[in-house]
Amino acid sequence: MPAARPRLLYVTDLAYQARGRRYCDEDIRLTSRLRAHFDLALCHPLDATALMDGYDAVVVRNSGPVLGYQKEYDAFRARALATGARVYNPLTGKADMAGKQYLLDLSAEGYPVIPTAGRADDLDRLPAAERYVVKPKNGADSLGLRIVPAGEVAAAVARAAGDVLIQPCVDFVHEVSFYFVDDDFEYALYAPDPERRWELRPYPATAADLEFARRFIDWNDLGHGIQRVDACRTRDGALLLVELEDLNPYLSLDALPEEAADAFAGALTASLSRFVQGALSPA
Repeated sequence: MPAARPRLLYVTDLAYQARGRRYCDEDIRLTSRLRAHFDLALCHPLDATALMDGYDAVVVRNSGPVLGYQKEYDAFRARALATGARVYNPLTGKADMAGKQYLLDLSAEGYPVIPTAGRADDLDRLPAAERYVVKPKNGADSLGLRIVPAGEVAAAVARAAGDVLIQPCVDFVHEVSFYFVDDDFEYALYAPDPERRWELRPYPATAADLEFARRFIDWNDLGHGIQRVDACRTRDGALLLVELEDLNPYLSLDALPEEAADAFAGALTASLSRFVQGALSPA
């Protein structure tokens, strides 16, 4: 009899509504490719904890911001860690997977990130600006983000529910994202119009761009999985990190030429094959 194929539980919210993006199309496309190599089942994130046993790996993809189901997500993490379930991306991520504390930490350590503070009393540690961004520390998808004049930062922080991040409102040329599978760079996309974040085009990343992005991939030390390094290009040509998405980064595959999207699907398939083989191989 032929050997049993690896079994994947693919976690996605096909009905999630995102501004300017159709998450479901991306996951339909990827799972249609993965089915050629794995026995595959799709489930909603609210069902993942109950269904995860019996699969060789759980693949968390376009599951939406966990703020909408934080209790259930915490239970999923706890169950996976307690049982040793293999989750892709691995649950050791230090970036968005663990909240936004890393922006404060990296800013304090001198990494090229948008300068970030966590309290209104620390505003003097940031570059002076006419406007500041105030957003929830555990936010996602721009939920709760506000842009306020400098004189209103303290009031905005006081009104916020929970911890916040404070950043100067950066005057940038464009945003650019670098996409990695494991430690390998796959492609880059950028938004030429800062007012249209999700109208993306392929971006020819330079060696200096990739050195910037890899610095954060190396810092996170995830080993396996998909990561998206989001940055902004300032008026002086420098790149600053906006966020490092290591939980369920949207991939914008529809903005790529067909051959590039197919190449990414191949890289993901190979990565998952290696990841699952680590679970199936004897210790």
